[in-house]
This record gives sequence, structure tokens and C-alpha cells, in this order.
Amino acid sequence: MPKYLLMVNHDGGAFEEPMDRWAPGDVAAHFDYYAALTEELVASGEMVQFTPLADPRLARIVRSDGVTAPVVTDGPFPESKEVLAGFNLVEVESEARALEIAARISAVPGPGGVPTQQPVEVRQVMTDAAFDL
Repeated sequence: MPKYLLMVNHDGGAFEEPMDRWAPGDVAAHFDYYAALTEELVASGEMVQFTPLADPRLARIVRSDGVTAPVVTDGPFPESKEVLAGFNLVEVESEARALEIAARISAVPGPGGVPTQQPVEVRQVMTDAAFDL
């Protein structure tokens, strides 16, 4: 079965207000939704990995020549620092199923229970066995 990486965009979708300004109940509902969806996908055998990422302000860039001490900076960042909030790795029967799961992730509730509509990028994982281009 093919695997797909579902990359959740850090963009607030329908909400410009950052999560640290949401009401505590809205934050709890947001994460409860993710927990229930993850539990469902683990039970179905489709969830390979679910990983939320820390606030992008904590991101670092590391450059190394393999000889001298690495240089660690807090920027400039490629776009992923600005947009990637977390990811899911799913193993599903088809791209259609991956898109269905991505749509459910995008509908995670925000303030007042309104779906956030966060963009979710869906990319098939490349394997040695097939290149479905």
C-alpha cells in the first residue's frame, strides 16, 4: 500500500489569531479532535506516524562541513519554518483515501468550534518499488 505524508500548514486557515490567544476550551477541543482522529487511524492500521511540531520560533538551521563545529542559527529559514506545523504519515489503499484524511485534518476545530480549514499538503512517499509520477 502506498504511504502519504500529510503536512499540516502552520497557516491558521480561517483564523489569523494564533492558538496561544484562543480560549482554553477551544484549544482543548482542537487537540481532542486530533486525538480522536489519530486513535481512529491507528485502529484502522492507516496511521504510521503522527508528529506535531513545536512553535516555529523554536526552529534552528544547522550547517556543517563535517569537519569544523556546526553553525547553528535561528534563520534565515526555508519556507517550512513558516508553514509546517506537523505531519502525519499514513499508509492507505489509495490517494483518494489520503485526500479524505487530509480533509478531516483541515477541518480541525478552531475558536468557537469553527473548522480551521488549515491547508494540508499531501505527498506520496517515494519508494524503491515504484515511482508514480
